[in-house]
Amino acid sequence: MSVQTLLLFLMFAGVIAGILCGVRILIVLLFVPMFSAIVGVGFGVFDSALFFAIPERVFGVMSNQVLFAIPLFVLMGKLLEHSGLAEKMLLSLSSIAHNKGRSLALAVLATSVVIAAATGIIGATITMLAAIALPALLRAGVSEKLSAGLICAAGSLGQLIPPSIVLILLSDQISNAWILSQRNLGNFSPEPISVAHLFSAALLPGLLLAGLYAIYLFFALKLPNGESDLVVRKESPAFSWQTVLVFGVILLVPISIVFGFATATEAASVGVIGTILLMWNTSDVAIFKKAFHDAVELTGVIFGIIIAASVLALVFRGLGGDESVSVLLSSIPGDAMGALVVVMLVIFLLGFIIEFIEITYIVIPIVAPVLFAMGVDPIWFAVLVAINLQVSFLTPPLGIALFYFQSISSINALALYKAVLPFIILQILALLIVFIFPIVAIWLPSILI
Repeated sequence: MSVQTLLLFLMFAGVIAGILCGVRILIVLLFVPMFSAIVGVGFGVFDSALFFAIPERVFGVMSNQVLFAIPLFVLMGKLLEHSGLAEKMLLSLSSIAHNKGRSLALAVLATSVVIAAATGIIGATITMLAAIALPALLRAGVSEKLSAGLICAAGSLGQLIPPSIVLILLSDQISNAWILSQRNLGNFSPEPISVAHLFSAALLPGLLLAGLYAIYLFFALKLPNGESDLVVRKESPAFSWQTVLVFGVILLVPISIVFGFATATEAASVGVIGTILLMWNTSDVAIFKKAFHDAVELTGVIFGIIIAASVLALVFRGLGGDESVSVLLSSIPGDAMGALVVVMLVIFLLGFIIEFIEITYIVIPIVAPVLFAMGVDPIWFAVLVAINLQVSFLTPPLGIALFYFQSISSINALALYKAVLPFIILQILALLIVFIFPIVAIWLPSILI
């Protein structure tokens, strides 16, 4: 084993060990690669001139037009959360569910798709669903196990259905990898992969996954007498014009991006302005201050991780890791499809211990250029990755959705793991469907863009 290979192995072992030990991810992603690079310079296997490229990488991240949309989407979600608009929408839409358990569960699923897409923040969505929908579901006779699984799964759907922060981050990395792979093949003017491509590509798979959830709920809640379950008390407010307007603002954002009426940043700006206008009767300045504070804090975390991950990617390439990965994937039986299966398996396993931002900015730059050079469609690959990352939100021990639900409920960890298992199986089924039938992902972009 060469010194370079050993350093690569130790670097990734150090990253995983640091994360599992509870060290802040930003610190792990920044200092472990830097230490590895310094050791590499000492052994003469890492070019010290690459250190001067770090400021350029930071500037590239902060000036990336695609990433400009992230703080705006985060702010839009925080405004909807703290103003109570998302909560009112959930209560209003749940009131038309005929007040029966199965109908209520399906209504919670449908409304959470919209709310999750609006907030774009899993914690906010699951907290809201657990506080509002969980008591109603339990009163309707839906078991705690099924209710918990539904809220965790439905609350994370917004990361697949546009507008989605996951898809924005993926579009940045997929486009970079696509351009790099094409330049290596002699094509110096490839068409970039835009946010609109991924928004349109993920729409049908996202609805497919929601549909699988709905089918499962329909049969899981069916009772022998034909009735779903008990009647719940009518506590929800009536469906209002404000709810319609919130829906309109939320749907306007992805539609304007997919059809090319606006860029992601422009659409997100309109979404923020529309949300603020819908808060016209909110006189409490504290709500705005809290929303802006939380948005800045979360945006800082996201961009900090992106910058740190870009440093890791730089060190990885400086140690010759990209060449090693290219050789490894090319040697896998089955050519491109075999390599793609292995990559999906690796992402699935990493999802148990690493969050989606790190996977996006560590794994994708390493494997995507190789897969694209082997002929894998970039849009199809991006959707497969997005669905795979969807699974990671529910897989223990670091499933984000599980953490948030446990923090506000009395259900124990083992029972929660069992509750989300059927939904994990449905996510894997959706992944297999899109893998076997790529048309599900690539058809809509082919006719819209």
